[in-house]
Amino acid sequence: MATSRVQKLAPAPSGRSLRSDCRRVLFIAVISALALGLTATTGAAAPGNSPATADEAASLVAERGHQLEVLTEEFNEAREKQNAQQAAAAAAATAVREAEAQLTVLRDQLAGLAKTAYTGPGLSSLQAFMTSGSPEEFLDRIAIMESVAGHHNEIMNRVTTARAAADEARLAADRAAAEAQQQVDAVAAKQVGLQAEITDYQAQYNALTVEERLAADVAHGGRSLEAPPPNTVVANSEAAQIAVDTAYAQLGDPYVWAAAGPDSFDCSGLMQYAYAAAGISLPHSSRIQATMGRPVARADLQPGDLVYYYSPVSHIGIYIGGGRMVHASTFGVPVTIGSVDMSGYVGARRIV
Repeated sequence: MATSRVQKLAPAPSGRSLRSDCRRVLFIAVISALALGLTATTGAAAPGNSPATADEAASLVAERGHQLEVLTEEFNEAREKQNAQQAAAAAAATAVREAEAQLTVLRDQLAGLAKTAYTGPGLSSLQAFMTSGSPEEFLDRIAIMESVAGHHNEIMNRVTTARAAADEARLAADRAAAEAQQQVDAVAAKQVGLQAEITDYQAQYNALTVEERLAADVAHGGRSLEAPPPNTVVANSEAAQIAVDTAYAQLGDPYVWAAAGPDSFDCSGLMQYAYAAAGISLPHSSRIQATMGRPVARADLQPGDLVYYYSPVSHIGIYIGGGRMVHASTFGVPVTIGSVDMSGYVGARRIV
């Protein structure tokens, strides 16, 4: 079971040693320097807002954790777009192959008709008339010639249409491939930036005391609650029950940015993993997940509903009843039970 989080900083012990005082001064100086280095991409604090106390430093780290979560979800969404564009490029390439194959078949048919016209009997109406033994035979030959000519024209039209389709498919495939490559490059750039931000954040987080980390965890990811017995969480559908049970089974797994299991998760990765067990595919993006299914009012929440936070959406969890949710809350806190009413609540969606 997840244990309750400390909500207040522990009181400072009396008779603090000179060494401890020096450590605290050095710590605040480090956090202040890191605060000055926050990038505009992650909503950096202004130089005049650097922390003056350890409490303020813990608050700054909590805010930085939220900013990093936003950046992570942007990276996740970029990967989803990359996957979609790569799928579109693959589909376009398949369309090109099919169009070219059809064009080849029609060209072969056209070549066969041309060969028959020039080597077969009845090259012209006059020849058909001169070589026919009776009026009936002549009319039969004329009918055959007209049928062949009509078929020839039909094949010609289909060849023209197939050629245009093949050309259009090639252009679409080229565009799709170029867009997919652009997205691959964008994701690679975001990944480099994300890793740099993660390294920077971990340095700030690790510089906090145990009490300060707990305070930062609560400020960002909400307070952890006691987990109810698993068999008391009952959903209204089999798929929702499987998703809830799967999410519940991950309690204690570590939070890792951009991870989607099976042993570590970020918030949207956990939702994707839980619903995948129920045979339902969700993208690895809290912002996209928050547009799926149908909206649900806070008063009508049922186990299995997705609950999401902040604007734009950057955090998401799965409701399990009793005002509680399972979520991968923040770095340093394993998958846990939290209050659905934690700060930043925006809305909920019912997937099944």
